[in-house]
Amino acid sequence: MTEELYNLKSNPLLVVLSGPSGVGKDTVLAGLKKCGHPFHFVVTVNTRFKRPEEAEGVDYHFVTKERFAEMINRDELLEHAMVYGDYKGIPKQQVRDALASGQDVLMRLDVQGAATVRRLVPEAVLIFMTAPSEEELIARLQARKTEPPDQLHLRMATSRQEMKRMSEFDYVVVNREACIDKTINDVLAIIRAEHCRVRQRVVNL
Repeated sequence: MTEELYNLKSNPLLVVLSGPSGVGKDTVLAGLKKCGHPFHFVVTVNTRFKRPEEAEGVDYHFVTKERFAEMINRDELLEHAMVYGDYKGIPKQQVRDALASGQDVLMRLDVQGAATVRRLVPEAVLIFMTAPSEEELIARLQARKTEPPDQLHLRMATSRQEMKRMSEFDYVVVNREACIDKTINDVLAIIRAEHCRVRQRVVNL
């Protein structure tokens, strides 16, 4: 029995990190990349223009809308949606290859995309990131100053609606100002706990 326990191998996880705009998903992802856990970080396909600070193949794969439509027609995307006027999608083969190699797969998605993954892959682990309050979340969005007023108002309204869908997730992590290390550790603790489950999740794609 002892030998069998030592030979147990944990199944790779499909982890979705989600939450409203401005909650700090990108900052947490950057911290997770430095933590040493053998994640495969999914690079999303995106049709919007690349921002100066972004790198192709690191932040996103930037493609034309024509190429994106082609990927949909060829069933190359696990999930796709229009987000604030642009299309985003998760390359299916990228996820399959990572899981086959035994790596945990971590993807950053909006709340709508997370719901789609839950429907397609019920075994996925869904983590909802939130701010301590709606007021603080709105303040963070305003402080970014990366969108024109009409886009900002749209994001604020969308964020309020997304906060109402928290119960659809498996876990909730509160990302407090100046406490990013704790947030990262909370996400890692969830993943460690999932690997210790007696009845492990087995992802089928």
